[in-house]
Amino acid sequence: MKFNKTYLFISILIGVTLFISACSDSTDADNSETTNSNGEPQQGGTVTGGLDTAPGGMFNPVFYTDLTEEKMLELTHESLVSQNEALEFTPNLASDWKISDDNTEVTFTIQDGVTWHDGEAFTAEDVVFTYKTLADPEYTAAGGLRTTFVQPLLNYEVYNAGETDEFEAVTAEDEHTVTFKFEEANANMLYYASFPIIPEHVFGEMEISDIPKAQASLEPSEIIGTGPFQFSEMVEREQYVMTAYEDYWQGTPYLDKVVWKVVDQSIMIGLLEKGELDFIAQPSNIPAPDFDSIAENPSITTIDQTDFGYQVLGFKVNKRTTEDVENGVINPDNWVENEKLSNKNVRKAIANAINREGIVQGLLSGHGEVIESPIAQQFWAYDEEAVNHYSFDQEKAMGMLDEEGYVDVNDDGMREDPEGNEWVLNMNYPTGNEIRERVAPIIQEQLAEVGVNVNLRQPKEMSAYLEDIENDNNDWDLYLIGWGLSSKDPDPSELWSSKTPYNYSRWNNPEADQLLIDALEGEEAFDQDYREKKYAEWQKIFTDELPAVILFAEKALWGYNTRLNGVDPLPFTMYHNTHEWWVSK
Repeated sequence: MKFNKTYLFISILIGVTLFISACSDSTDADNSETTNSNGEPQQGGTVTGGLDTAPGGMFNPVFYTDLTEEKMLELTHESLVSQNEALEFTPNLASDWKISDDNTEVTFTIQDGVTWHDGEAFTAEDVVFTYKTLADPEYTAAGGLRTTFVQPLLNYEVYNAGETDEFEAVTAEDEHTVTFKFEEANANMLYYASFPIIPEHVFGEMEISDIPKAQASLEPSEIIGTGPFQFSEMVEREQYVMTAYEDYWQGTPYLDKVVWKVVDQSIMIGLLEKGELDFIAQPSNIPAPDFDSIAENPSITTIDQTDFGYQVLGFKVNKRTTEDVENGVINPDNWVENEKLSNKNVRKAIANAINREGIVQGLLSGHGEVIESPIAQQFWAYDEEAVNHYSFDQEKAMGMLDEEGYVDVNDDGMREDPEGNEWVLNMNYPTGNEIRERVAPIIQEQLAEVGVNVNLRQPKEMSAYLEDIENDNNDWDLYLIGWGLSSKDPDPSELWSSKTPYNYSRWNNPEADQLLIDALEGEEAFDQDYREKKYAEWQKIFTDELPAVILFAEKALWGYNTRLNGVDPLPFTMYHNTHEWWVSK
């Protein structure tokens, strides 16, 4: 697989089955439309949302680079299918679908009357073009990382290797009918068909490498989607404006505009209370220490639910060669073991040395949860009994390190490796998340208490940090990162299979990889009990080998002004049916 430097902060694909739990007035969030409605919906008006981090500037779903962009694109681009509050797949750009008897094909019928923001008709050819782009041999070299959506498709490997020019996995039967064909019977067909679609008439004549550099991917006035809002202007890193698309296929939005304003997190809450911001939601959260007081404000409705993401302390278990990095290649056969962290018992000792519960209580004011598995704990596939648990126990951690030969031989308080050499672990982390920035020195201090010498580097801005983390021919040992998780399926392949670009630990376990394949492909994978068993086995291996410590899952803490009506949040997003949002005069 080829892979190139990209600047991203992802929202990849693991799901949950949790419903939204609370609002400030003790009513359920799904009742917010009734609770906050001030009469009949009114046309017109502008709402302003707060962002504590500016988007990187890539507004193309095929190449977007961070979570901020991904969430903004939810208002401008759409997929064939979406989800409801029970996390069942529902029609969106496709009105319905039919799955073949052998579960290897799914055929979608496209909604009538859907148009792009420039007035061009949306057709099945746009779907074909989007998936052909994801499967193209040059896609990853151009900076694309979302190959998970095409890897199970028919003859993907052959097409991606450049051995054929014929893309037969996604075909347009006519303008309103498109068929997806899979290599094997696949239990996740609707998930793989859920990628946001881009317009062929805009990008179709471009080389793949030119798409991420095109004005149609970068300049707001040139961005074309099918969603209820379209980009209209921006003051880069300050303000981003979207206007209503009057010919939106589900009806003209009530709002005239949605404005995204980049403000410092320290003043964001004050602006919400003053009414200068109308909402704070994904990707930003209301800071946990402020949430309880905000929840008491009668002019603000709050949402408190388990988030679809977690913070990670990753171990660089293996590293790519310089040649593979330069060529954009991910080949586990070429990886070089990082001897400083090759012993899994050392990694386990580090896990026991970190007081994760203390971090949740101290930094998150209890608005979080310690978890072990990279499959979301709200999901049916999470298995509490299968995972290894690493409680805070520094005595145990020190005993484990002693047993592995990591002892202090020169009485300086820090351990040397079994050969008596200096043992220093380089730890890197990014800026942009206040909690994560505060966690880094805490981990350094707690590991020092058990004799592990951590060299804590100066944090880097996220885009530069991600460029470094993707290049494995460096001296990194530990890294901090946050993963935003989707609601569509528990499959953790996008982050933790050996060949995915996002596997920054470069963890390589063929048995674990095969379990992930078994859980998705073949007739048995249509039995949820079977999938559950495979994922339990996978979680056991992951938490035994421990390529990363899952530090904690934060709560999603959102809020919006009661002048904003029609909010209909789902368990995984507040940006649902935004064409029905409206403001009281």
